[in-house]
Amino acid sequence: MSKKKIKQEPVAPVSQAAVVNSSFWSYIRWILPALGFLLYANTLGHDYTQDDAIVIYDNMYTTQGLAGIPGLLSKDTFHGFFKEEGKAKLVSGGRYRPLTPVMFAIEYQLFGKNPFIGHLINALLYGLLGWLVFLLLSEIFTFRTDFKTHFQFVALAAAVLFLVHPIHTEAVANIKGRDEIVSMLGAIGATLLVLKEAANKGKYALWAFLVFFLALMSKENAITFLAVLPLILVYFYNTRWGKALQLTLPLFGGALLFILIRTAVLGFDLGGTPMELMNNPFLKLNGEVYVPFTAGEKMATIIYTLGKYLMLLVFPHPLTHDYYPRHIDIMHFSDGPVVISLISYLVLIGLAVYGYKKDRVLSFSILYFLITISIVSNIVFPIGTNMSERFLFMPSLGFCLLVPYLIYKLSGSGKTAMMVVGLISLAFAAKTFTRNQVWVNDFTLFTTDVKTSKNSAKVLNAAGGALQTEAPKEKDVNKKNQMLQQAVTYLNEAIKIHPTYKNAYLLLGNSYYFLNDFDKSIAAYKKSLALDPDFKDATNNLAVVYRDAGRNAGEKQNNIGLAETLLLQSYQLNPNDAETNRLLGIAYGISGRHSLAIPYFERVTKLDPKNAAAYQNLSSAYKYLGDEANAAKYRNIAVSLDPNIGQAK
Repeated sequence: MSKKKIKQEPVAPVSQAAVVNSSFWSYIRWILPALGFLLYANTLGHDYTQDDAIVIYDNMYTTQGLAGIPGLLSKDTFHGFFKEEGKAKLVSGGRYRPLTPVMFAIEYQLFGKNPFIGHLINALLYGLLGWLVFLLLSEIFTFRTDFKTHFQFVALAAAVLFLVHPIHTEAVANIKGRDEIVSMLGAIGATLLVLKEAANKGKYALWAFLVFFLALMSKENAITFLAVLPLILVYFYNTRWGKALQLTLPLFGGALLFILIRTAVLGFDLGGTPMELMNNPFLKLNGEVYVPFTAGEKMATIIYTLGKYLMLLVFPHPLTHDYYPRHIDIMHFSDGPVVISLISYLVLIGLAVYGYKKDRVLSFSILYFLITISIVSNIVFPIGTNMSERFLFMPSLGFCLLVPYLIYKLSGSGKTAMMVVGLISLAFAAKTFTRNQVWVNDFTLFTTDVKTSKNSAKVLNAAGGALQTEAPKEKDVNKKNQMLQQAVTYLNEAIKIHPTYKNAYLLLGNSYYFLNDFDKSIAAYKKSLALDPDFKDATNNLAVVYRDAGRNAGEKQNNIGLAETLLLQSYQLNPNDAETNRLLGIAYGISGRHSLAIPYFERVTKLDPKNAAAYQNLSSAYKYLGDEANAAKYRNIAVSLDPNIGQAK
């Protein structure tokens, strides 16, 4: 049997080898990676942002370095962050994407907590991906006569558009987004290996199997290439469907191995229907209870988001990391945007069918987009949110191929096409550069995007939390209070959108606490606990605010009775807080009930045995009761710990 296994059309007059070896094209292997890197060079000084906590610096496995790798391979990707069994499945379907967390663990072992390294590797890998995109398109266009001597322009222009498209900023500027980059790198790499295997039997199949398996271990989206690869073989190599599927077997093997491992780790779970709005956007309030959308509402909303994706590909502004409810509202088939989106996709499908015989580049570009977007569309299975810009990372290649192809075809002039694509690329590159600045840290990201996603409960909550975290660091009291008041505004808006948002109530309680509005803080924490009685953060924070409200009542209001009541409530929630015990002892001492003060002072000495003041307080209580022996005993301990205690300064 001949080594050449696939029938091909006559190669264009200018061969691929001639093009690649020409004076300009020989530099493309360096220009494209450099372009990808330079576009994101302004992220190298950025901090961790968004979901980086989940997979990097707050993940108990990643932060162990090499020692944590077994945990990353044997647990849900989010388990190391939640640190409790079952919590990771709050995200519909679970997540098993260990490859990039393993990379992060290795980086943590070598460099510690160092976002510079993460951003550097992301930028380098992204540049490499641009080069692979060009290689793949050059490879498949070699077998077509449609472009004659200009096939290389379309391949290059598509790769450049892909690299500069601003829709990719979330995937590249956010270190966690590396799973998108590595997954696509593996998918395209495996495709190139199979195309080589088609001409050299037995030489590349195993490598294709391994590379595709690694792509899936980075992110499941690569599985769509099980349909993309046969499409390439049929469309551009004139391979029969049966033969194309046979050549795709190495990828099917990699997918099977991944599914077996994933199932062994997570069980067979493609996604359920959690009844929490932040994990299931297709819920609406019916009175005070969340109920699922109707089938019509759900499908109309999905179709709307698919139309939104098309808009962002064409005009990527404004961009935001957050499309949670209700930034995407409940939609109906009577809504104009839904109708326009539906018609747009019907037209695309029609063009894809038409192009099968008449224009296969047109058809392939559309089908590639539809195939790769399907897995994140909420149609195949729930993804836990309405949409996200990072979900366009892989599908966007279809758009980036179609645009220069149509411009070249319609203009009939390579020079004109180059000029138009160049102007688009410059505009996209400028937008990418400026959008990168927003990803500098969580505070900048959340407080910027909340102005775009004004109706998203999640980003309102995040912005409120960011302001509440940063405000106590502000030395200017007026500015600090302004930040806290803005946090309160955002958090109340989040609660209006999502009335059972327990974390928003928690952060609202924190904000009121820093504003010294203890009554409102207590009310917010109580509401959070009413929604989830086991919410530990709310319980701990409520104990703190009861304690400090008690201190305030005693020291500033001179209301010892109220102070005792509040401090006892704090004690019930956290009996092991030394300060609460101390304050209770003092409150009872001031009111002359020294026998009641002693147990609390004794508890302080057990909780903080090196605290000289605690022994001094205990000594004073015994002295007031006339117990000179114990008074002297504890006074001696206090002096042994601090010889100057009790002396006038």
